[in-house]
Amino acid sequence: MHEPTMLILAIGVFAYAATARRLAETPLTMPVICLALGLGLWSVGLAPRALDARLDIVAEIALAVVLFSDAARTDARALLRAHLWPTRMLALGLPLAILIGFAAGALMLPDWPLLEVALVAAILAPTDAALGQAVATSPLLPERVRRALVVESGLNDGLALPLVLLFATLAGAAEGAGPGGGLGAFVQFMAAQIGFGALTGLGAGLAGGALLGLARARRWPQEESEGIAALAIVGFAYFAAEAAGGNAFVACFTAGLGFGAALSLTGPRQPPGGFLAEFLDGEGQVLVLAAFVLIGTSMLPQAFDRAGWLELSLVLVSLFLVRPLAIWLSLSGTGAPPRARLFLGWFGPRGLATALFALVAVEGRDLSHGEDILAIAGLAVAVSAILHGASAAPAARRWGPKLEG
Repeated sequence: MHEPTMLILAIGVFAYAATARRLAETPLTMPVICLALGLGLWSVGLAPRALDARLDIVAEIALAVVLFSDAARTDARALLRAHLWPTRMLALGLPLAILIGFAAGALMLPDWPLLEVALVAAILAPTDAALGQAVATSPLLPERVRRALVVESGLNDGLALPLVLLFATLAGAAEGAGPGGGLGAFVQFMAAQIGFGALTGLGAGLAGGALLGLARARRWPQEESEGIAALAIVGFAYFAAEAAGGNAFVACFTAGLGFGAALSLTGPRQPPGGFLAEFLDGEGQVLVLAAFVLIGTSMLPQAFDRAGWLELSLVLVSLFLVRPLAIWLSLSGTGAPPRARLFLGWFGPRGLATALFALVAVEGRDLSHGEDILAIAGLAVAVSAILHGASAAPAARRWGPKLEG
């Protein structure tokens, strides 16, 4: 154990927790503070390599819990009634973001192999449920807008991961040869990732929520133990999906949907609340905080060392042009007001999924620009945390009431 590092982290966590309400009114959001804290620890030599090596593990756990927690609070009935926006954003917006991002990357990185350009586009496409929580939970926004953001951020990383793995495998293969089986094998792999992930997660969530609801009716569990039961469902959904060949993050999100729906059917017609929701939020926030500190200690130094104006420009193009254009086009013909389309297009923060996918793509593969891909991902997380964090509260106050019509 590295005592000075742990002491500084403990002080940082306490300071944030003690001033969270005041900081919520400023651009100094939790991710920005944690990234700065991690970078500061690295700069003074207090970031042991053992901490950096745990980034992928902490990021996976944090993302799983946040996805489950956000989905559990989603009104499944309302989603079924008004599913057009998130469906379009996932089915059209995500592929368009990767396609437009690939076109922009090919123009801005002409010396890169096209498969590695495609890999960068896929890594930068998914949005972050953790970074988007401040907007997605704001009461100033119409429920339909918040629901679209939650569902999109909950599912788009699971949809993007198969493409990340495909491009990474193709880019790392000798002579550009792809994995055995070609396109057919990839289609089967992607269908299994999404289908098995969604089914195993939904089954785990429905069963867990129904059983917990019945136990509640008989007053068997203690209030404090319900959060532990929810975390157990997250773990079951995650590992069951991996065992079945599905995507674990899709499973965690659909498990949350099923869990919230089952609790509503066996009890009050509302998503989980009280101590259960507070427990999930608290555990999720601690994990997210730890993940962003680790990103600050491991990915940001490399990003600032290797990335230049070209890489920064690519990140800004991804944030300001690629996603807004993709979402605008995907919502054409849905009746979404122009303000809502612009708002949904802008609030696509890059965070844990982008960092985690970059690590997964580069690890164990001989990519000609592997270090640069990690640098771009780290830079995207930092820039997004600053820009989206600074604009979240003002945009919600200014545009929230105007997004319905």
